[in-house]
Amino acid sequence: MYAVIKTGGKQYKVAENSRLRVEKLDLPVGERFELDDVQLLIGDDAAIVTDASALQAAHVVAEIEGHGKSKKIRVYKKKRRKGYERTQGHRQAYTLIRIEEIKS
Repeated sequence: MYAVIKTGGKQYKVAENSRLRVEKLDLPVGERFELDDVQLLIGDDAAIVTDASALQAAHVVAEIEGHGKSKKIRVYKKKRRKGYERTQGHRQAYTLIRIEEIKS
């Protein structure tokens, strides 16, 4: 069974026991939580569920495995012939979650 969930402004295709990085969530490590914003369900028999009432009742149970920061990126700006140069670094915070169960 697969589900498409929405969290942090992005959509993810998830299955049970899968792990993924999402935008940082302010929850402690080891806590279980539910993701209620399910966009699509695909059953074991390849039946696609898009009914709004069925999707409203569905939710995904996940557990937080850790927090971290992704690889550093450099932001470089320059205007030619003006002497303007700026360098800035950025590391996006993320939360590593494991999908435990998809309930429909």
